[in-house]
Amino acid sequence: MQNYTQDYLLDKQVKIFQPINGYRASTDAVFLSAMVSSVRNGDKILDVGSGTGAVSLCLAERFKHLQISINGFEIQPELAELANLSAKENGFDFLKFINTDIASPLPDGLRFCSFNHVVSNPPYALKDLPSPNKSKATAHNLNHMTLTQWINFCIKMTAPKGFIYLVNRAEALDEILFALYPKTGNIHILPLFSKQGQEAKRVLVSAQKDSKAPLILHEGIVVHDENGAYSPAAEKILRAGKAFSLSY
Repeated sequence: MQNYTQDYLLDKQVKIFQPINGYRASTDAVFLSAMVSSVRNGDKILDVGSGTGAVSLCLAERFKHLQISINGFEIQPELAELANLSAKENGFDFLKFINTDIASPLPDGLRFCSFNHVVSNPPYALKDLPSPNKSKATAHNLNHMTLTQWINFCIKMTAPKGFIYLVNRAEALDEILFALYPKTGNIHILPLFSKQGQEAKRVLVSAQKDSKAPLILHEGIVVHDENGAYSPAAEKILRAGKAFSLSY
């Protein structure tokens, strides 16, 4: 196993192991996990492109009182291995990460249209110069499929009336919406602003499969105050592990 560090999420409620030299989770993962709500006993959650497992680990902590299952799909075997180590360290026996390529046939025992919630932090760069670090380049740069194809896979994995949750660059919003229509509705868009007065660099998007409900554009949140510290709204998500108050 590669060299790794032991880090923490949600104000040290959750341990996470991450490579010293390679892809490491950002706050995007925690914000994305906060979009997920309406989880019930028996629900199945899928994390597509799970990386070091940050999104799933946050969800596991929030919903550990329920009888649910969480799977993560990750193309990099070393990241899937570390994520499974993190799940074991936190006692999340209902959380499993699978080393697989979503362009390949599904792993044994899994099928399309079977997950109530599908979350994904897709690679966000198509034309950017790839990082010289192979792990970071794989995580950040789309290479063997487009963002639209990635989202279409997420839709295929989602059960009827199930939910999809995404985080990506703000400039990718047009492609995201194009991919989501007309198979989903009840779309919620939540911009993330680094500081007050700046343009949004990230967007969080949720959608419901087979829904005809209209799109809702939310005010969004400012992540940092003028001094660079986390804003009170961001603290509730990143430290306290609260969910966004969105009505689905």
